[in-house]
This record gives sequence, structure tokens and C-alpha cells, in this order.
Amino acid sequence: MGNAYIDSNVTKILESKDFDYPLNVAMAATWIIGNVKGFNLKILDMNEISSLADYFVLASTDNTIQAQAIADEVASQLRKNQREVKSIEGRDNSDWILIDAGDVIINLFQETSREVFNLDSLWKDAPIIKIPQSYYYSSDETNTSEDSDSKTSSDSYF
Repeated sequence: MGNAYIDSNVTKILESKDFDYPLNVAMAATWIIGNVKGFNLKILDMNEISSLADYFVLASTDNTIQAQAIADEVASQLRKNQREVKSIEGRDNSDWILIDAGDVIINLFQETSREVFNLDSLWKDAPIIKIPQSYYYSSDETNTSEDSDSKTSSDSYF
């Protein structure tokens, strides 16, 4: 996947009339994560739940190197598109990387750490935003006809 492909898709999502700010930032971050093989993606609408952020993005990775690369790409793409990245926490050899993008907080976990910190249960009352199936990495062998609507909120693995 080339940089031009990533750049054009992220810009398209951020400028889309389908998503208002800051949901467009959460969707763009989710698209990046999903297309570089992050998994178990979830966007939580925190507007009525917490004053920390409007949206939380939760995602899992296979290892710290992948999480660092994803965090770098998300931050780079947001900055390229003149979006705020206040800080990145836990980047050095951590099981949980947090990107503070102002109104959106992006959480990248190694799957075992995600289970330990269990933000999914902590924020279980937050509405879950539907993520288009096209936001997920797929190969020729992957069946992409399944729509994410068929998944329950607790069954978000793809």
C-alpha cells in the first residue's frame, strides 16, 4: 500500500460530507488502522459519557512494532491534513499507545493488554459507531461481502 493511496483515502474521509468533525478524524484514524492490519476496531461515541473526548477509537495490534508503526502513520496523516495531534503516550515498548488528537483519543493495544485494561467494558454504555467494512484490510482470500452490521458490539473481530 503506497503513500499516495493512504494520503488520498485519508483526505477523502476527512473532507467527506458523510462525517462531521470530529467523527471524520475518528473515521480517518480507523481507516488507517484497519488498512495496516490493525484489528478489533471500535469507535465509541463519548459525547454523553465523558468530557475526555467526543470519540474513542479502540484497536488491537499483533505486537509493539506494529503498534508503533500504526501510531506513527495515524499521527503523520493527521498532521499532513492539518489536524491536531496533542501527544502520543506509550510509544516506546508499550502494550498500549494512546494518541490524543484533541476531540478524538486513539487507543492501540496489544490484544492481551486490551483484555487487561478492558476499556470496552469500562465504556460499555457508550454508543458504538458503525465502521464501514471497506475500512478493514482484506486480501483476495478474505470474504469481504460480510457487512459489519451482522456483528454484535461485543463481537467486533474481523
